Amino acid sequence: MEKFTTLTAVAAPLLRINVDTDAIIPSREMKKVAKTGLADGLFAGWRYLTPGSRDENPAFILNQAPYRRARILLSGANFGCGSSREHAVWALAEWGIRAIVAPGFGAIFQGNCVRNGILPVVLDDAVVEDLARQVSADPAGRLLTIDLHACRLTAPDGTAHSFEIAPADREMLLEGLDAIALTLKRDETILAFQARDRQRRPWIYL
Repeated sequence: MEKFTTLTAVAAPLLRINVDTDAIIPSREMKKVAKTGLADGLFAGWRYLTPGSRDENPAFILNQAPYRRARILLSGANFGCGSSREHAVWALAEWGIRAIVAPGFGAIFQGNCVRNGILPVVLDDAVVEDLARQVSADPAGRLLTIDLHACRLTAPDGTAHSFEIAPADREMLLEGLDAIALTLKRDETILAFQARDRQRRPWIYL
């Protein structure tokens, strides 16, 4: 995984509540199990004029020039609800999204984000709406900065907003580690335990 430390980027406001994983990537767009080849299907029901086509809907936020290079998504409460579909996170990551800022997330989706290098930032509704107003005035010039070391998001007007993230999730993102790689950091401790346990309970290892 790519490490997440500090990100300054264009933010795209998609202030809809209860954006479920089928809206993030419809099932018809999931043609394989691999993590790649999914970006074209991201928000397909909204990005394209008709199902199955690639005729862009000019009204959709990510089809508009300033937001085509957005790496931060601003959204409403309960983003990523609905199912455990990890393809939704894979599609966001492949498209280029590195952080999502919302008042809340579907629990499984939130965990999937961390395990695929996307930072989920929880901030109050009013704060997210204010951030959307600020960036909308000049999307290319009014950027957001997210500092994961400090757990701080800085708005275009300079206002800093602190956010919370579980220590293990923060460590995974900062170091670019998935769950297995994070566990292997403790390999010496694990091997030492196994050696002690082998002495105490040799029959377990027969």
